[in-house]
Amino acid sequence: MREIHRMTTQNKKAVLLLSGGLDSATTGSIARADGFGLYALSVDYTQRHRFELEAARRVAGALGVQRHIVQKLDLSQFGHSALTADIEVPKDRTDDEMHQGIPITYVPARNTLFLSLALAYAEVVEAADIFIGVNAVDYSGYPDCRPEFIHAFERMANLATKVAIERSIRFAIHTPLIAMSKADIIRRGLELGVDYGLTHSCYDPNEQGVACGRCDACQLRRIGFQEAGMTDPIEYQT
Repeated sequence: MREIHRMTTQNKKAVLLLSGGLDSATTGSIARADGFGLYALSVDYTQRHRFELEAARRVAGALGVQRHIVQKLDLSQFGHSALTADIEVPKDRTDDEMHQGIPITYVPARNTLFLSLALAYAEVVEAADIFIGVNAVDYSGYPDCRPEFIHAFERMANLATKVAIERSIRFAIHTPLIAMSKADIIRRGLELGVDYGLTHSCYDPNEQGVACGRCDACQLRRIGFQEAGMTDPIEYQT
């Protein structure tokens, strides 16, 4: 586990789940604009697109977070996902295909695990607020990006922690992007000064970290920039 410490003048504390992608960068900027001092948490879960961890460090620096932890969690031992096992990442899927069923890029219980780690982190630093960049509009069918899941986890968080029981702290899980289109997310981020050139979204980059341009994540990102009338600042293979 590696830590990065920075100073902040903000008083409110929040834990930010920071993948290094477009959504988490925007979520962090929203939280910062709302006056939160950020404690960022990224997870190295042996994902094939581990270039996102370098992006997370860049975004954490741009956000001026107070502390950034990169937590190791080896999910390749479980496999069963194109992001953690030797399974081909789907490419060139149509919009209809991307919104039918749960894709093989789904990582079993990923957001449940991530939020559990964020909850432990929040309890230690006494932050009642947790921010996560899940989206229920352009979410590729992942069940752990739905409002029902977030609400259920929030209820659990307030039953399972010492600080919630002994100190009457009520945890809140913030999902500011959950009902936004990708284009609206990008517009909001640009209003807040997000540098999307620092981010990484691709599920299957090449050895240099250049995005494939064809996986679901790349397609959703590219469509978002097109619909927002903006140019995506990152490089693509195609």
